[in-house]
Amino acid sequence: MINCKVSAQNGENLNEDYQKTIEFHGHECPGVTIGYRVSKYVLDHYERSEDEQLVAIVENNSCSIDGIQQMLGCTFGKGNLKFKDNGKHVYTFYSRGNDKALRIYLKYNLSEKVGNFNKKFNEGTLTAEDEKQMFERRKEAIKHLMEAPEEELFDVQWVEIEEPKKARLYPSLTCENCGETFMEIKGRTIDGKIVCKECFQKLVH
Repeated sequence: MINCKVSAQNGENLNEDYQKTIEFHGHECPGVTIGYRVSKYVLDHYERSEDEQLVAIVENNSCSIDGIQQMLGCTFGKGNLKFKDNGKHVYTFYSRGNDKALRIYLKYNLSEKVGNFNKKFNEGTLTAEDEKQMFERRKEAIKHLMEAPEEELFDVQWVEIEEPKKARLYPSLTCENCGETFMEIKGRTIDGKIVCKECFQKLVH
């Protein structure tokens, strides 16, 4: 198993916000650096969300999302972090009460910089030399992501979107199969019983 992390303890003078982002995520990597740079751009237009005012709509579940949670205060728990499983580096931010949202697309091609090492990693065919080169490429990518001007990294648009719904509280029901409680809107019925989604999937297969 290779170490895909790039240590922040490399003698560089990291700013406090970036250091906190790395600590929140657990390690420094290109993904969390993307989230940090996206967030820095957003903070030029919106204030950090202490509650649900700022909503982030993210189209991937990569390391970048931890940067957004740490920097902008958008979290799943508060309901102001929405996930669309599109596999794209697209991040849209909406501040309640505004007419338009800020859509940010990462046009910087990280895959080109890292090369085909990710493919080899997934296949389990990385050599020791490959691992060394991958580590160096990732360090170079992080440096570029931190230093490049925003216009080189991002395509930015102001777009109109439907206002995201605020988080709601739903009643809990007890699954008649496993006995565990679950959110009412996630329930299913089978053979006249109200069951949780997990049990429903087991019972129908």
